[in-house]
Parts: sequence; C-alpha cells; structure tokens
Amino acid sequence: MTSDAKTVTDYLSQIPTEQKTPIEQLRKTIKKNLPKGFKEVMNYGMIGYVVPHSIYRDGYHCNPKLPLPFMALAAQKNFIAFYHMGIYADPQLLKWFTDSYVKLVPNKLDMGKSCLRFKKNSVIPYELIGELVQKMTTEDWINLYEKNYKKASKK
Repeated sequence: MTSDAKTVTDYLSQIPTEQKTPIEQLRKTIKKNLPKGFKEVMNYGMIGYVVPHSIYRDGYHCNPKLPLPFMALAAQKNFIAFYHMGIYADPQLLKWFTDSYVKLVPNKLDMGKSCLRFKKNSVIPYELIGELVQKMTTEDWINLYEKNYKKASKK
C-alpha cells in the first residue's frame, strides 16, 4: 500500500491496527541504529530513509529532485516490507544478512532484490535489522550507489 500521507505521523495513523506495533518497533529499531546523515522522510508513499541533498547534491538519478533513497518501511496488504538498497547493491552485505537470518529465524526468508517481506509479525528479527542498518554509512552508500547505479544510468 502506498500512502498519500505527508508525514510519518500521518502514515502511522493510516496503517492497519495489526501492523501498527511491528511497524513502530521497526521504525524505532531503524532510528536507534541509523548512521549519522540519513534522514527520515515520506518517500514513494512509505517511510523512507534517504541521503538528503545537503549531503548528496545530485539526488536520485531517476529523479534528481528527490534525495538519494536508501531504506524504506511500509505496511503492505499482507505483509510488512523493509527495503534496504545496500543488500541489493553489496553482495557481501547480502551474504552476511542471509546467513545471519537463517541462524535466527525459523521461517524461510521472503526476499526480493532489496525487499524483506515479513508476513508474520512474531518473527521479525528486530536486532538483526538494527545490525543491518548500522553496516552502511551515508558515505558508503553514496560510493556504492555511484559505482553501481549512477554511472550505469549514464551509459
């Protein structure tokens, strides 16, 4: 579900009751572990964590008026989604995360390229998400983004 909410508070007030507590706990975990420089905003109808233009002037190559996206959190119809571009762009980070996940969570990892889908609120590995959030600084993300995406989009 994408939302037309303009603020995170508005977004949280719109999500279904059964998703409210896990979304709020994930948000708290992200904010507690978020490296300096990232900013929480509403982005693409979700709670987003971005590199603001004050740090990375170029913005997002798909739309330079937008800040550079990095993570997002969303209440979807049948699951909670957590998007982390670092696990999509960095194979070593992806391996660390998937190896760590299977050791902690009995359920099979439901994952797209950058999207983790949590269908059962009781098996969200908050501590592991916190560790993942800490693993990439704004500088790390900008360097990886420019190496993998920005240059590729100019070809």
